[in-house]
Amino acid sequence: MKKIEELLREHPFVQNLEEEIVAIISGCAKNVVYQSDGYVFREGDPADRFFLIRHGTVALEMTAPGREPLTFLTVKGGEILGASSLAPPYRCSFDARAVELTRTFAFDARCFREKCEADHSVGYAMLKRFMPPLIERLQTARFQCADLYGGGNR
Repeated sequence: MKKIEELLREHPFVQNLEEEIVAIISGCAKNVVYQSDGYVFREGDPADRFFLIRHGTVALEMTAPGREPLTFLTVKGGEILGASSLAPPYRCSFDARAVELTRTFAFDARCFREKCEADHSVGYAMLKRFMPPLIERLQTARFQCADLYGGGNR
């Protein structure tokens, strides 16, 4: 059976990351499995973990009173989930629900933040890993809004 550090090295998030940094951050991770329709977290929950999706799909949903949940994004194997755990106020701002059996690395956010703060080279390496997918998600949201409101015409 492989150790968490060995499994983590197979995830795209850590590709080409220095071995020492993988060893440092793996101390904050554990394997967590979510069954289909199980919630990874709910809106308003404390954001005390972030996730690297190993296998499966997670729907990010927002709710409005009197309406069915609306999926605004799906996250799949190889992607990150739960960046709200890295910056105050450390609260989940949407629901995350497993669409199918989903295997993740769940990172204790406090442990992770402390390791990044203790060694700024670790923190900077992680910042460089988190920013591209978050920027991509913002771009996607921008395009969705433009489409929703008639191509951005005023």
